[in-house]
Amino acid sequence: MPPQADRVLPDRLLFYCRPGFEADMASEITAQAEALGWIGRAEGQAQSGFVQFVALEDRPINEFHRDLLLARLIFARQSLVALPPLTMSRDDRLAPIVEQVVAAGWSFEAVWHETPDTNEGKALAGLIKALTRPLESALRKRGGLRRKAGGRRLHLFWTDGDCVQLGMSFPGNRSELPGGIRRLRFPKGAPSRSTLKLEEAWHEFIPRDEWEIRLAEGMQAADLGAAPGGWTWQLVERGMHVFAIDNGPIDKMLLATGMVEHLREDGFVWEPPQRLDWLVCDIVDKPARVTAMMLRWLERRWCREAVFNLKLPMKRRWQEVTRCLLMLQEGLDQAGVTVELRCRHLYHDREEVTVHVRLLD
Repeated sequence: MPPQADRVLPDRLLFYCRPGFEADMASEITAQAEALGWIGRAEGQAQSGFVQFVALEDRPINEFHRDLLLARLIFARQSLVALPPLTMSRDDRLAPIVEQVVAAGWSFEAVWHETPDTNEGKALAGLIKALTRPLESALRKRGGLRRKAGGRRLHLFWTDGDCVQLGMSFPGNRSELPGGIRRLRFPKGAPSRSTLKLEEAWHEFIPRDEWEIRLAEGMQAADLGAAPGGWTWQLVERGMHVFAIDNGPIDKMLLATGMVEHLREDGFVWEPPQRLDWLVCDIVDKPARVTAMMLRWLERRWCREAVFNLKLPMKRRWQEVTRCLLMLQEGLDQAGVTVELRCRHLYHDREEVTVHVRLLD
């Protein structure tokens, strides 16, 4: 480890997000920083796909990272403790990276090369492939890459061929997916690509070892705004019986399974005949109206778990999301309903966020 005077200390956090949502990510991090007593500034260029929070006080930034759980953030795909961006000569990209790792005193068990989720980022794939093995070899020789390093991972975030930012992630507070992106294959037979939203939501909100219990065959579910049946298809694939509520048509193959009862009714006013295991909803409407409908379902305990999307406005999306979540949480508290509530902007979402609620009583 280099002498303390020569060390390069991390002074910021780096967050990946969907391009176009940098302002929302910055607003969220700023609010979280204020709540946790941190002074700093959130910086993010429009359509860049990432945001940085630069600390403006003399405290170890990893303390903020430890308290800021990625799973509780809405717009972040990945969360890293980071060093300032590094600009290199294209004649020698490896040496500056290795020297910064050594100067930081960091060591890792793995190295991940990542880019923003943009066309410019994807164009760097060839360069990254060429650098991967030589860089890992150089890091091993200098002690930066070793077999046991507490599960720490080095992330090289490439924004250009001569610009990279070094970040570090820790087990338990990071995405285990490259770029924080869960890429799912469109299933054969599903009637619409929206099916991937619900599949990703299950991966995000329900531990895989609980699927057989919480997404079990024989359960009953409702899909509000079901047409043409993308979300209903996921429920049927898990062996659930589904009330598909929509005035529009449902896929004929789905109806032929005998697992779906299609009711041509308004999802905002329909009531289930008995308590259901699941409610899912991807209705295109104002987020406050959808939230009010979800609150009515949950207050009356008409379902045990729910996944629903909130379509966001073009501006002040963070503010609208927090307003809806606060309305939902306060309403449930007043009704004496205890829940587990999470909200994430998933990869297969676009101008929306996905909310999961599980009743705990």
